[in-house]
Amino acid sequence: MIQKVLLTGRPGCGKTTLIKRVVNKLKLPAGGFYTEEIREHGQRVGFKIVTLDGETAVLAHVDFKTPQRLGKYGLDLSGLETVGVAALREAMRVRQLVVLDEIGPMELRSAIFRDIVNKAFDTGMPILATITARSFPFSDALRKRSDVSVIEVRPNNREQLVCELSAQFNKVKPKKTGASKSKSRSN
Repeated sequence: MIQKVLLTGRPGCGKTTLIKRVVNKLKLPAGGFYTEEIREHGQRVGFKIVTLDGETAVLAHVDFKTPQRLGKYGLDLSGLETVGVAALREAMRVRQLVVLDEIGPMELRSAIFRDIVNKAFDTGMPILATITARSFPFSDALRKRSDVSVIEVRPNNREQLVCELSAQFNKVKPKKTGASKSKSRSN
């Protein structure tokens, strides 16, 4: 059974919603983060990282005047590199399902993030992640790994994927550790 799953698809197809729904159906402890839009007056103005324990950090915002930019957004990689990377390290330390949303153009700008992603994929840990559909050397290398299953999320398969992925990851036996955080169920 493939325990490393990369979800891909067009922006807005429901990848993050799918991850949240699968995590909420799991018996397996999970750790990591997902990315949410920041909206003001009905307009998207940025993105924030939200860990499964509820910690947040703004990753990108139209008002950020930073040298790192992607489109109209200024990037603050320090939030990703502290809050997001710490959540991934903790999930790996306590042997949880690693949830990673997303491996995208903003996140890939961080060498620290790329390093922890490589470490996560090189462990025997189960991983549920979203990945950009765009081609980048780093994301292309992850997609080509023999121990990874890449699934395209579309409106006509989202519901089925919730059931299939929940069932697949619920078959994974949690690794024994001394301490374990439980996944958030607030989503």
